[in-house]
Amino acid sequence: MTKLTQDQLIDLFLLLSVEGIGPAKFRSLLSKLKTTERILSADFISLSSIDGIGENLAKKIQKVNHQRQSITDFVKKEIDKLDKIGGSIVTAWDKEFPQLLKKIYDPPIILYYKGNFVEEDNYSVSIIGTRQPTNYGKVQAERIAADLSSQGITIISGLARGVDSIAHAAALKNNGRTVAVIGSGLDVIYPPENKKLFQEISEKGLVVSEFNLGTKPDAVNFPKRNRIISGLSLGCIVIESGVPGGAINTASYALDQNREVFAVPGNLGVKQSEGTNLLIQKGEAKLIRSAEDVLVELELKLKPVIGKNIPKPEVELNLFEEKIIATLGNEALQIDKIAVSANLSTSDCLVHLLSLEFKGVVKQLPGKMFALL
Repeated sequence: MTKLTQDQLIDLFLLLSVEGIGPAKFRSLLSKLKTTERILSADFISLSSIDGIGENLAKKIQKVNHQRQSITDFVKKEIDKLDKIGGSIVTAWDKEFPQLLKKIYDPPIILYYKGNFVEEDNYSVSIIGTRQPTNYGKVQAERIAADLSSQGITIISGLARGVDSIAHAAALKNNGRTVAVIGSGLDVIYPPENKKLFQEISEKGLVVSEFNLGTKPDAVNFPKRNRIISGLSLGCIVIESGVPGGAINTASYALDQNREVFAVPGNLGVKQSEGTNLLIQKGEAKLIRSAEDVLVELELKLKPVIGKNIPKPEVELNLFEEKIIATLGNEALQIDKIAVSANLSTSDCLVHLLSLEFKGVVKQLPGKMFALL
């Protein structure tokens, strides 16, 4: 929980409750008047002369003290609810507040969270993308997230359907760390089918939100959420996105925040690849084929954590299994196509695929599709 006293926390919520005051204007006020107490007791001329405040906001700030009791009640209820769900509040003045996030143009003042902040989160990469990925996108998201996790890198994403959920799950499966940034209150799990994933992330990683408890996942919340996803990351990987799309919005924030942006190329004519291909074409994202490409680009920034985890042991493969792996490459294929390419009967091919699946090399997708892990 935050180191701020309850009165300081109430002052903070009181000022942020003023319509028109967000993190940026709050910082303008604080840079001039130094404390929340001085802001709330300042005269009209002092307030209105501050850059970006003006007369209307100055009047609202002077009137907001009348709401102190209701805000006090609100803060007490928030803290009680957080205690019940195992959550906490952290502010920009607390040492736990992520250092990477402090460096962006408009960082949040308050974060609700469930889980724990750790030093390793300073070495994070975000993986984002469409809610409706192709099989190719699913394979790439899982593989890249798993490979980065195996190097001790924290995976950041937004807990949405599709690429986000795959990235979180892959990190957890590899005993890695992952952080979910959500666009609703900490007590409103969205999408609802991610309840189990939410709980696992909060137990083994971290779930954060800028929004008050009870906030619904309205569309206007997600652009604000996206700037936090990119702000927590050294680099941002886009795996399949339309134009426009939430992932493209996050990539735009990452560029503004001077963070690296990467994109996995996709097939022409596939709508899920239009956004990623456009990012690459415009020179706004570096084309990547694997996690290794990301590690090379971010080597100096990630040096403290890269390679700390024990590498996976080598798996012994027979001749037919090697042929199947060579056939699959980076693409998910239907079993009949694999059999033809590997010059095997479908039944023999299935036997070897199941063996590869048992060895943790291949995974089966719906429709008798198979892909490398």
